[in-house]
Amino acid sequence: MGSYIRKSYLVTYNAASAVAWATVLGRVIAVCLLRGPALVPVSVDNFVRNTQTFAALEIVHSLLGIVPSPFLTTFLQVFSRLAIVWGITYPFPEVTVSPFYSSMLAAWGATEVIRYTLFALKESGSPVPSWLHWLRYSAFTVLYPVGITSELAEMYLAYSGPAGHRAQWAPWVIAAYSCTYIPFAPLLFSHMVTQRKKQLGGGKTKKAQ
Repeated sequence: MGSYIRKSYLVTYNAASAVAWATVLGRVIAVCLLRGPALVPVSVDNFVRNTQTFAALEIVHSLLGIVPSPFLTTFLQVFSRLAIVWGITYPFPEVTVSPFYSSMLAAWGATEVIRYTLFALKESGSPVPSWLHWLRYSAFTVLYPVGITSELAEMYLAYSGPAGHRAQWAPWVIAAYSCTYIPFAPLLFSHMVTQRKKQLGGGKTKKAQ
């Protein structure tokens, strides 16, 4: 892929993704404040499912070398969310009325608005504000634990509630999948810690690589 085409594509992709996740985040916050978390899925469920499915392109980008992101960590992060939106919240919509659904989407949305906005600016050649650079490599210390805890809570709600009524094997699949978080969640978090050290070093912001 030519340099100009690649940059144009990535700017468009990242900007569109930032807008989509900002929409998710805005809807979650607005509905939670005005109507309560139980009504969040009414306004955002289908939209966030489509937005996260669109993010599967991240795996293709990494596999083809369009971006330098490590394939394993990219695959794990994208696949884990796809498993939630298609394997948990879609077949078991009962779990989406929980406040954990709203906290999960808020964590995802905030993470992706920061990440995609920074990437869009970098690919376009625009200067990246120091505060945005800091957020990209610091906000995960709060947002990752919130997101992971919320994902596990959503799985538990499905496991302990509707899953067993749909199929006898469903709770076992959910339990087995939730166990994968034991090795992979620390792996993803440690990857971000490593990136933070590279980018921010000893507290001083380094030039984005």
